[in-house]
Amino acid sequence: MGVGGCLALPWRCLVVLCLRLLFLVPAGVPVRSGDATFPKAMDNVTVRQGESATLRCSVDNRVTRVAWLNRSSILYAGNDKWCLDPRVVLLANTKTQYSIQIQDVDVYDEGPYTCSVQTDNHPKTSRVHLIVQVSPKIIEISSDISINEGGNVSLTCIATGRPDPTITWRHISPKAVGFISEDEYLEITGITREQSGEYECSASNDVSAPVVQRVKVTVNYPPYISDAKSTGVPVGQKGILLCEASAVPSADFQWYKDDKRLAEGQKGLKVENKPFFSRLTFFNVSEQDYGNYTCVASNRLGNTNASMILYGPGAVHDGNNGAWRRSGCAWLLLLPLAHLARHF
Repeated sequence: MGVGGCLALPWRCLVVLCLRLLFLVPAGVPVRSGDATFPKAMDNVTVRQGESATLRCSVDNRVTRVAWLNRSSILYAGNDKWCLDPRVVLLANTKTQYSIQIQDVDVYDEGPYTCSVQTDNHPKTSRVHLIVQVSPKIIEISSDISINEGGNVSLTCIATGRPDPTITWRHISPKAVGFISEDEYLEITGITREQSGEYECSASNDVSAPVVQRVKVTVNYPPYISDAKSTGVPVGQKGILLCEASAVPSADFQWYKDDKRLAEGQKGLKVENKPFFSRLTFFNVSEQDYGNYTCVASNRLGNTNASMILYGPGAVHDGNNGAWRRSGCAWLLLLPLAHLARHF
């Protein structure tokens, strides 16, 4: 509903008022451009939701009666208020101007308003259209999502506003450049780990500052060992073997010497596991500590391993032993075979 709504009056008064209305604002003659002899209302009025809209109608000394109407409802007739809406007030009723104001404008106030005047000859009308602009508002957006690498992602961002807002998506990443979508929907096919992170939806229509919301996309992938190097340490010194791995979810680490798993708390050793690396510390290296060590990184999507050597001064070793290799679980099956081979 708009700003209409006439006062309820006793039926006799209502009859009198209706007769006055028929005299004051009959069908009238719409104003045409070029009718310079007729006082005109202002052009279309555009305001933002919540602001005040002022409707002005220029008049002269030929005018005997004036009124403002909203569609079929009378708002003001002369100085008399005919509507119940407290937001509608009379600003001016002078020999040159007849103006009203609609305060705290809302979208239902949008539409045509008519200034009707009675002259010595006959009534005429002039119309103005009130346009209400509304700031953008995001009413629906996808929730945070977790997906395995290689899967497909569909993100949605729905917004309202007047005029209709423009919606854009962008990836919040140092490597991302510009917008990746100018639509309500963002489709990512075969997502990679580099495409994980936050995606920002922005809705704008120049009525106010854009509104933004973000969706977090987590891409899960199996462990990848990025650093595992052999280390040379003299007997009696402290030695460290480091195994770094990236994975989502974070990797679990295990250490093996030959076919034997090393446990936390083992005498002279310390295993320190963090989300992205594992550190094997030898507090007092002995001859028995020298040899080949294997780091295994695993999560629910898979596993990988890397071998490295703890060696003493002057030992000959393959500098490439620290290089990692992907092998799944198959290499673990070889450990019992190696153990059996020692007995033959």
